Amino acid sequence: MKERTDAPQDRGCLVGICFFILGLGTLLPWNFFMTASLYFQARLNTTESSNGTTVVKEYYFNNWMTLLSQLPLLLFTLLNSFLYHRISEAVRIAGSLVFILLLFILTAVIVKVPMEEDRFFSVTMATIWFINSFGAVLQGSCFGLVGLLPQKYSTVFMSGQGLAGTFAAIAMLLAIASDADFETAALGYFITPCVGTLVTLGSYVLLPRLEFAQHYLNKSVKYEAGATVELLKESSTVENGKLNSHANGTATSSSPEGGAEVEGDPGTERPKPAFLSLEQEEKGQAKASVVEVFKKIWVMAFCVTFVFTVTLSVFPAVTVDVRTSFPGKWERFFISVCCFLIFNLNDWFGRTVTTFICWPAKESRLFPLLVVCRVVFVPLLMLCNVQNRSFLPVFFSHDAAFAIIMTLFSLSSGYFVCLSMSYAPQLVDKKDGETAGALMTFFLALGLSIGAALSFPLRALV
Repeated sequence: MKERTDAPQDRGCLVGICFFILGLGTLLPWNFFMTASLYFQARLNTTESSNGTTVVKEYYFNNWMTLLSQLPLLLFTLLNSFLYHRISEAVRIAGSLVFILLLFILTAVIVKVPMEEDRFFSVTMATIWFINSFGAVLQGSCFGLVGLLPQKYSTVFMSGQGLAGTFAAIAMLLAIASDADFETAALGYFITPCVGTLVTLGSYVLLPRLEFAQHYLNKSVKYEAGATVELLKESSTVENGKLNSHANGTATSSSPEGGAEVEGDPGTERPKPAFLSLEQEEKGQAKASVVEVFKKIWVMAFCVTFVFTVTLSVFPAVTVDVRTSFPGKWERFFISVCCFLIFNLNDWFGRTVTTFICWPAKESRLFPLLVVCRVVFVPLLMLCNVQNRSFLPVFFSHDAAFAIIMTLFSLSSGYFVCLSMSYAPQLVDKKDGETAGALMTFFLALGLSIGAALSFPLRALV
């Protein structure tokens, strides 16, 4: 009896909404701490009097925040094969969200707690490390979960991730525009991701209760068990046929005079049973080694690594220190708008436009060349109106120049990252797509970590 494969409808797009919220929730830790850099700098960059002289103690918060946010992603990408097979999906996702919520609550509470600068810096760095560690586990687990559903839900999930930074930037703008005192505005800002994380947790709890999600989540479990049983049955049938043919002595070869072949002929290929789908046949094929897959996708691996290396080397460590040339009320909103909001909106737009435009082609030599050309944004941003300069002059002092450079910088980042990640699985056989995806995720994390490490010397060169 043929199994019915018709999937139920996603009523009200509830499953899509849940995965959009899950995507947004995975990047709340990184974006809310990054966008709040002005708050952290205000509490850290204080003056100290030593022997009658005034000294400003520099903590390099943005550099350390970027590095300690990205290293957990690289670490848990390396450990995912060990971690994900030993801890259930529900524990990984729900548990990570609970701990992220608790750490956001801790950060909100600390806003009202007077604390010596060195201790505040240590507590904040520890919070950033742990909250992004749980965020890395959450992100990897959600990618595995959304992979069980049709491809469009992966796009919805990544759209949610792309808008997480915009959500954080808007929250910061509202906090600044509220005209509340410094502590109250910061408290309201950090309460926002607490609510966002709670909504994300609620979306995950709701997901398995939706009929459309149940169809695909249960189907994946039944498929694994059913395929194993059917393959064992087929193996048993083949072995029994061989034993019977030897016992009865009926195995003969075809007669040259046109005699019919007798059942049990070892030279005759048995027809494949109907239950073996193409996907099951591919599962039976031997997967290529990691080295073989890497040889096919190394150009895309290089591209995604290089894009994020360039991006994280100056954003936000250098860009957050750019100052407006129009002091006044606009100065309060300048960084939130020209640095964070412009970057996140254009990064999301760059990712989205790849749905309609995929140029250059994956085989084109122009693709890696354009990726390498993005390195020009590093000196361009370093020559903007960055405060506390040591060596380089200011070439682009006007706000419009900085905004244009940031727009092109972020647009190209989102565009080339999305193309690299989508091209890589297309360069290998379908059975090796999972290996290619895992390798690209590792090189993505590697690029983020290298960029974060390079932000220290590049900021010092300004």
